[in-house]
Amino acid sequence: MAKFSSLHRKTQNLCSCFVGSIRCVASASYNFVFFHVNSFTVQLLYFLLVSLFGFFVLKALKPRTAATFRPASLDLFFTSVSAATVSSMSTVEMEVFSNAQLLVMTVLMLVGGEVFTSMVGLNFESSKLLTPWKTEGNSSPLRGIEMAIVATPELQKTQSEIDLEAQRFLNHSAVKLLGLLVATYFFALNLGGVALVIWYMSAVPSARDVLEKKGLKTITFALFTVVSSFSNCGFVPTNENMIVFRKNSGLLLLILPQLLLGNTLFPPVLRLLVWALGKFVRRSEFDYLLNNTREIGYLHLLPAAHSLLLAATVFAFTVVQMVLFCSMEWNSEALSGMNGFQKFVGSLFQVVNSRHAGESIVNLSVIAPAVLTLFVVMMYLPPYTSFLPAKYAAEESSAGGQKTRGRQILENVLFSQLGYLVIFVIAICITERKSLIEDPLNFNVLNIVIEVVSAYGNVGFSTGYSCESRLNQEGSCVDKWYGFAGKWSGQGKIILIVVMFFGRLKKFNMNGGRAWKLQ
Repeated sequence: MAKFSSLHRKTQNLCSCFVGSIRCVASASYNFVFFHVNSFTVQLLYFLLVSLFGFFVLKALKPRTAATFRPASLDLFFTSVSAATVSSMSTVEMEVFSNAQLLVMTVLMLVGGEVFTSMVGLNFESSKLLTPWKTEGNSSPLRGIEMAIVATPELQKTQSEIDLEAQRFLNHSAVKLLGLLVATYFFALNLGGVALVIWYMSAVPSARDVLEKKGLKTITFALFTVVSSFSNCGFVPTNENMIVFRKNSGLLLLILPQLLLGNTLFPPVLRLLVWALGKFVRRSEFDYLLNNTREIGYLHLLPAAHSLLLAATVFAFTVVQMVLFCSMEWNSEALSGMNGFQKFVGSLFQVVNSRHAGESIVNLSVIAPAVLTLFVVMMYLPPYTSFLPAKYAAEESSAGGQKTRGRQILENVLFSQLGYLVIFVIAICITERKSLIEDPLNFNVLNIVIEVVSAYGNVGFSTGYSCESRLNQEGSCVDKWYGFAGKWSGQGKIILIVVMFFGRLKKFNMNGGRAWKLQ
């Protein structure tokens, strides 16, 4: 019995040592990634892992059309990447996917959206700011200040050190409060949007009938569409995207705020919320957030002037697009069968989606080339593009401080964003050169440019593919409701996958290519 007890104690000690070693290794690995790996690597690994996870789950689940059609592995990975990078590029019709697969794609869009990833980043930043105090053995700098006051003169901290610790604590508290505010914003808009869409579907028979005919569940449709809209992905669980709902102006008006508040208007609205809460809740953190946006380092919390100019720019871009779109398409085939109010709401919905959302109420293949060209420009521009006066532009450019020589050399050696897009277009023209010769009406350079820029902007607009436009009508061809890339070769699809990743992480190379500028 004694030998058994001794063996049991040794086994327990061995297990404890083993578990402790695992915890130590995990903690060391976490701290290494947390403090030593740069943001670009972390986000690249994040989107890669999320995309791979989504691919394996989608592949394990059976599609709705399992008896007649199963998407190829490359198409499933393409779809997973498209959802995770909120690009909504498609090579498979959406109604192929089962209800379970649609829910998986909803999760991918949810965790891939900019607001969600920035919210996670805020929590990490808050932990980083708190770590130095933990390592010093103090629960907060206030405890350190108290100890400094009662300590002997030799051990007392200088006033500047006390002020620095208090500043660090205020910074940490402000970042933590901002993280809570962003999380509340994120969940409130998504849950509120889902509730409103469910209510609309139950109240409007014409919209509800569409889902019943397609065999889609109302809850799944509402959850999928709202998350997609807020994340600015652009996927809709119907083959025709929002074309089938183009006369349901109420539904389009419910989705419009999700498109704007989840992307281009997020910074102005976030600053407005911080200001409004500061008026009702007297806390120093709110004033600190408003007056120290650079110290906070949160990309989406902009100075007051920049926020106003961004909102004005979004409004100006929308007006310009509305004027051109309505003047060119009001009486066209794209808006046929709609009354004046439906045309206005549909046009507004379409032009708002050109800024990184990608949902559509018209077939882009019948849109006027002038409008398509403007859409390409809108897709190329970053979401927070604004017309800054020279004074504010100089302040923004100097906000980053001094850069290391290695960083400056890297920015000079790298191509510009436009340069990379040219390279991608050329590469796809090479992989699809046979189709460019045999099917020039569908496979033309403009359609390829639209597809590449749409993937880069994580938008999802596509001209699609038309069987009627083939010069050689021999052989069978069935029109499908998926993007133009669905007709590309495997090599072309892989290049577009790279473009989607590149576009999702383009903020890390916005200053690249300076040495390539020709003066």
